[in-house]
Amino acid sequence: MTRIVPFLVLLVLAACSRSVPAAASSESAAPQASPPVAPAAVPAESAKPVPAQLPDVVARVNGDAISKADLERAVAELEARAGQPLPADQRDRIVRGVLDQLIGYRLLLQESLARKIAVPEAEIEARLAQIRSQFPSEEAFTQTLELRKMTLARLRADAREGIQIDTMLKTDLAAKTAVTPEQVSEFYEKNPSEFQQRERVRASHILIRVPENADAATREQARARAVDVLKAVNAGNDFADIAKHVSEDPGSAPNGGDLGYFERGQMVGPFEQAAFSLAPAQTSELVESSFGYHIIRVADKQAPRTIPLADVRPQIQQYLEGQSREQQTEAFVDSLKARGKVDIYI
Repeated sequence: MTRIVPFLVLLVLAACSRSVPAAASSESAAPQASPPVAPAAVPAESAKPVPAQLPDVVARVNGDAISKADLERAVAELEARAGQPLPADQRDRIVRGVLDQLIGYRLLLQESLARKIAVPEAEIEARLAQIRSQFPSEEAFTQTLELRKMTLARLRADAREGIQIDTMLKTDLAAKTAVTPEQVSEFYEKNPSEFQQRERVRASHILIRVPENADAATREQARARAVDVLKAVNAGNDFADIAKHVSEDPGSAPNGGDLGYFERGQMVGPFEQAAFSLAPAQTSELVESSFGYHIIRVADKQAPRTIPLADVRPQIQQYLEGQSREQQTEAFVDSLKARGKVDIYI
């Protein structure tokens, strides 16, 4: 059995990694729970050295082998996610953390299979559709599968196993991971710095791109186009409609140029300076940045403030539930280890 859980997470992460001229800040002020595939925390100084040459089988979980190939593939996926090889001084700790994750996943999978948890085909299709939706196109999805040497059939099997495990954990841990309103309020009161919001604005823009290293003639043509667009905006034409049809920022154009709220330091310098100098409902002149020419309209402006509990209660609840779920899942895996037989050969 060679399928491992990290691939599904990495597949979605790969889809979400894209470059845009300017990104709006997240509305959530609550911190995010750790990803489920993060290597287990093993202090570097206490990690047992991992041999350079691994045996064909690195561990057995109730007799079920975790192969050298399983471990190497999981480490390679982690390196791909990080965009760099494992640091030499952290290798032992990280590799052992990855192995611990594989062992935990195998225990959970074995338990879910022993319980004969049924997985409706509709749920598998829904999960595959959710993964596909994270990619800009079917071609990008297929290319990522090929890059990871993953077939659609194997991805489907991974999805089935993941749903089996999710179903089991929800059944066993639902009551233990519940978070009360009092716990949410307590977290808010004990972490005031997490809910300080700096000055921010909500703005839309229309971008006329100028290619990098464009010559003077190309730059002047783009500027002339931007001037014409600005004239249309100032003549009273609908800003959002113009942005949808003219703006060359693929991230914001479908939304009428809306960038959402952002704070200082999140946009390129000239754009930021112009946006924060405008009053609500005011439109800028042409603003030149490294991306090209912008026409900016500010919709709202907010002074620094402490975000009210009511505004962040759902995010805090989600964060605390995630933390509790991680702790209870770890305890559940520990109980499976105690009942089972885990042999590690490295």
